[in-house]
Amino acid sequence: MTESQVKEVLSTVTYPGFTKDIVTFGFVKGIEIDGGRVAVTVEITSSAPEVKKALEDEIKTKLEMAGASEVIPMIIQPRMPRETSSHGKNIAPQVKNFVMVSSGKGGVGKSTTSVNLAIALAMEGKKVGLLDADIYGPNVPRMMGIEDLRPEVVGNKVKPINAYGVEVMSMGVLMEEGQSLIWRGAMVMKAIEQFLRDILWSDLDVLVIDMPPGTGDAQLTLAQSVPVTAGITVTTPQKVSLDDSRRSLDMFKKLNIPIAGVVENMSGFICPSCGTESDIFGRGTAAAVAAEYDSKLLAQIPIEPAVREGGDEGKPITYHYPESETAKRYMKAAEELWATIEQINEEGGVSNEAIQPTTPPGVSACSTGGHGGGCGH
Repeated sequence: MTESQVKEVLSTVTYPGFTKDIVTFGFVKGIEIDGGRVAVTVEITSSAPEVKKALEDEIKTKLEMAGASEVIPMIIQPRMPRETSSHGKNIAPQVKNFVMVSSGKGGVGKSTTSVNLAIALAMEGKKVGLLDADIYGPNVPRMMGIEDLRPEVVGNKVKPINAYGVEVMSMGVLMEEGQSLIWRGAMVMKAIEQFLRDILWSDLDVLVIDMPPGTGDAQLTLAQSVPVTAGITVTTPQKVSLDDSRRSLDMFKKLNIPIAGVVENMSGFICPSCGTESDIFGRGTAAAVAAEYDSKLLAQIPIEPAVREGGDEGKPITYHYPESETAKRYMKAAEELWATIEQINEEGGVSNEAIQPTTPPGVSACSTGGHGGGCGH
């Protein structure tokens, strides 16, 4: 057989779910002929195994009927993307990665962790956003020193406030200081969606999201609105806090959110006079909890007076006291977090753009199962 004869046969092989053939679509990438042996390389846009099997069978059958003694169909498929919390939905597509910082209970230093991790990532050269999604207790504005600022409104959208190289948005800068929010769950869910859709976030490498404590409406809404790249649980060494942390970690598992690690806050006390570190609340107990969920201890953050002072005065310790032990641990945690994000993206599959190559003329996008075999996008 000649190459033109093989192509003619392949032009009768229709792509499952469509009326056009694989030659017209441009999916045939190579043809090798050695006597009666024919090898055909076909690169398709579907990751569905049934699509691959259907093409292999049809290519083999039709080429053998045309006279080939041996047919080797090689079907190249994209890797399966990981199952995400949002099942592909993303209402903030300009953000590459989303990190949910959560805790089972309040008062464990979740906002402090979110602020310093965001700043640490920005200091490493990443384009970072920080969303304070703790609707009822928005502490991020004070910690970032922007509590007296109001964001600029552009058309029907709001520009985040820039502080320490981080784009910041919080309910705390949208209402008067001390004003309470008495909202039902549906209103909180709507606010979370608007924070993602109606804020003029730049093209960010990562958006760090400081969640309310617990595992309620806000967490579920966020997880269903964007593909959360990784989750971080913040806890303290006490058993009561660790019990609640398990609920947070279990939530990540159930929502298909990869766990980047556990941050053990208030892990030891560093004396400002002598620099000695004492385990006044215990230490290292979070490591065992992290291991239960196939995760790791991302950082052990000690109690240091500069942490409290920095939070109250809007001077985050990672930025203003970079030589402090706490700042060094936040920087190391940020490095490990970014390495984990890259690993998740690498192992979880390729980007949406890579999974869906340029669509050949006359082909419309489809969803899995919507066209017989489906093209598996």
